[in-house]
Amino acid sequence: MTADIVLDVRGLKTVFHAVDGAWPAVDGVDFTVARGEILGLVGESGSGKSVTGFSLVQLIDPPGEIVAGQVLFGGTDLRAASEDELRRLRGDRIAMIFQDPLMTLNPVLSVGEQMTEAILEHRRCSRADALAQAAAALARVGISSPEARLKQYPHEFSGGMRQRVAIATALLNDPALIIADEPTTALDVTIQAQILYQVQKLSRETGAAVIWITHDLAVVAELADRVAVMYAGRIVEIGAADVVLDRPRHPYTLGLLNSSAAMVEPGARLHQIDGVAPRIDSRPSGCPFRPRCTRSLAVCADVDPPPQAQDGRTLRCHNPVPA
Repeated sequence: MTADIVLDVRGLKTVFHAVDGAWPAVDGVDFTVARGEILGLVGESGSGKSVTGFSLVQLIDPPGEIVAGQVLFGGTDLRAASEDELRRLRGDRIAMIFQDPLMTLNPVLSVGEQMTEAILEHRRCSRADALAQAAAALARVGISSPEARLKQYPHEFSGGMRQRVAIATALLNDPALIIADEPTTALDVTIQAQILYQVQKLSRETGAAVIWITHDLAVVAELADRVAVMYAGRIVEIGAADVVLDRPRHPYTLGLLNSSAAMVEPGARLHQIDGVAPRIDSRPSGCPFRPRCTRSLAVCADVDPPPQAQDGRTLRCHNPVPA
């Protein structure tokens, strides 16, 4: 792993056990994220994006299980790390921003107590210094009167405000890796733009690597350096953001772009991808996207396309969209 690579994921596979078998939600995912790079992980609901994010930080609970692969962070395989090692890394060198802020915030502790605990758990400083850092973090994400807000409890905040608190908490210790699971979904567009700007600024100034999980291609186009498109637990196309979004080669990527209002001319008719994503226990043989694909060939029914490097990207498709 080169010095600039912060995270190197190789063959990650996460399954969910059921009475009739173990079904893969993440099925052989490979990617890297470099220092100062923002990787957008996109796809429909059920494509495996969030499970991938949780798998990276080893937060998969039964009946889920990570059964294969390596997650190399700074040379350490997180899959082989002890719970104590993971506890030291989470919230410090690795930050996770959840889609639901109630997964982050404790309802019986004030915001100030929770934010200072996140600092004091990993840093040696006075409580007064920790409170000052927490107030500055709240101001950075657009929360006014941050000193007063630190004394309040999560139920005194709106959903969008709670999410901003969760984002501020994740950024407190200047992490080397940030995994953000659709963190701006509940925010209005003005605050969303402010958060995206702060994440880009943090990544540039500190060299933090960012994995931004989202279904919003407009956010990815504005934020990400590279884009990884997921379908049925696999990355089907990955490359530089301008390459993938301007000239998609995988039919699924093209379908996502055509169905996004932000990516078509005003007044133009939106297209949709026929059908729905397959359940993890009923994926078709061959290429998982075949039943919904307008470019499928006979080979697609029998042979799962392997990843191939083409035109500055890696994609899995027997019949790519012409360049």
